[in-house]
Amino acid sequence: MSQNKFVQAFTEEEKKAVQELKSQLPELLKATAPATDEAPLSTLWGVPLTAEGEDERVDVVLVKFLRARNLDVKEASIMLADCLIWRAKFKADHVLQESFDESVLGRVGFVHKTDKEGRVVTYNLYGGDIDLEAVFGDVENFVRWRVQLMEKGMQHIDFVNVDSMVQVHDYLGVSVFGSRTPKSKQATKEIIKIMQDNYPEVLAKKFFVNVPSWGSMIFKLVRPLLSENTVKKFVICSSSEASESLLQQISKENLPKQYGGDSVVPELANHDEKTKEKEAPLQNDETAEADTLGVD
Repeated sequence: MSQNKFVQAFTEEEKKAVQELKSQLPELLKATAPATDEAPLSTLWGVPLTAEGEDERVDVVLVKFLRARNLDVKEASIMLADCLIWRAKFKADHVLQESFDESVLGRVGFVHKTDKEGRVVTYNLYGGDIDLEAVFGDVENFVRWRVQLMEKGMQHIDFVNVDSMVQVHDYLGVSVFGSRTPKSKQATKEIIKIMQDNYPEVLAKKFFVNVPSWGSMIFKLVRPLLSENTVKKFVICSSSEASESLLQQISKENLPKQYGGDSVVPELANHDEKTKEKEAPLQNDETAEADTLGVD
């Protein structure tokens, strides 16, 4: 009997699909090498991608790609191969060693402690006193930093005790999408695609806090386009609802003070929590829906 609680929860259909995809790993890994001009990657998030042995973490990793493709083994294998090719070309396994200007980017996103289930929590700030030019002036730099933030979160996922993370997206002070810059829009598009394609099923729950009225309106508009499984992970909160909602998921000692907890977060020291939401007409922006939903 499996010793891994996540494997124990697999359905019979998932068990069958995992074994089929697992048996294809040797050939799949070989096939990725010519596309990258690099030796094929043999691990993903610290988990050896092998069809042999008793390490059940690989089953937990594989089932994420399968679930993202409705247990279609062929499509899941393509997604996994593309992910490995992207990681090799992007050098994702080395991004944690890279340095960025945290005085600028650390105020945009950071990892801070865990929820009540031991899942790491990442915070993304969209308003306040963020300098868009400083943050997005170098799109490639921002994208690499954002991937590094995701990889920091992945470091806390061991696929034995924890297999996902929690995200908090804070829209305090965000008033109008029309004020965004072309570079911020470009960066947003790139990040959304990277996260969708290469980090399947790693999100347990996503909180949207301090959401102004137009944000709720957009969500209602796109709600019919989202899968029920995706919607179940979303919690939309106004300013008055944020603290209560977050405290249901995150213990008070782990929740930042800015959200009603007791934890002090250096990255939030300069984030203006007194910034007031400004109501604005709904904008016809090409990426407004994706941005508001924070698809990553």
